[in-house]
Amino acid sequence: MFDIAMAFQPIADVETGRPFAFEALVRGADGTGAAEVLTSVTPENRYAFDQQCRVAAIEGAVAAGILKTDARLSINFLPNAVYSPMACIQLTLKTARSSGFPTDRLIFEFTENEEMADTDHVKRIVETYAKMGFGTAIDDFGAGHAGLGLLAKFQTDYIKLDMDLIRGIEQSMPRRMIVEGVIRIAEALNITVIAEGIETLAEYDILRALGVRYIQGYLLARPGFRCLPAVIMPSESIAAVA
Repeated sequence: MFDIAMAFQPIADVETGRPFAFEALVRGADGTGAAEVLTSVTPENRYAFDQQCRVAAIEGAVAAGILKTDARLSINFLPNAVYSPMACIQLTLKTARSSGFPTDRLIFEFTENEEMADTDHVKRIVETYAKMGFGTAIDDFGAGHAGLGLLAKFQTDYIKLDMDLIRGIEQSMPRRMIVEGVIRIAEALNITVIAEGIETLAEYDILRALGVRYIQGYLLARPGFRCLPAVIMPSESIAAVA
């Protein structure tokens, strides 16, 4: 067993100013960062870690009060830890039922720092989850192996633009053109775009001008350890300082 807990960061619907979803981010039980926790994950214990994270995410979000909102819960999972989509989802379903969390409010997002061993297997996971009514997302889109080649093979409900594409976008025409192109492709494929890692008002303004509705980042809310932080829209933040 891993000694873990969860932090939660809102993905804001900037048209309503409310959380569209909360992403569950793994932490040590004392709040230590994800990087330290992940050093103990090996190919041998990866499945157990993935399963425990799913349980901790659902139970932690319910304990923090997510059922008092209409927000979804986004859970990171490791595709290489899922040997069978139907078998590996059973503990998640059991936890959701016992916690009273509606499964149609679950989103599963994935990214891999290393290349996925079998993209056909990942496609089967995504298709199975879709049939079960879950949302699916490609995290860190535009970085590493999470790119257009993966999107050409299968389509998720959401793609989360990697922060490296966003950083300094207001000063970089190539970044803006790339992001604009990805947004157009996503719209044509009926995929919702989420921009993550937004830290400045300039980045926020450009993304809003490009039509991005769902935004995640320190500008709007930092992760809350064992709690659900409120979204602070830029106008609210500016008014508070004035």
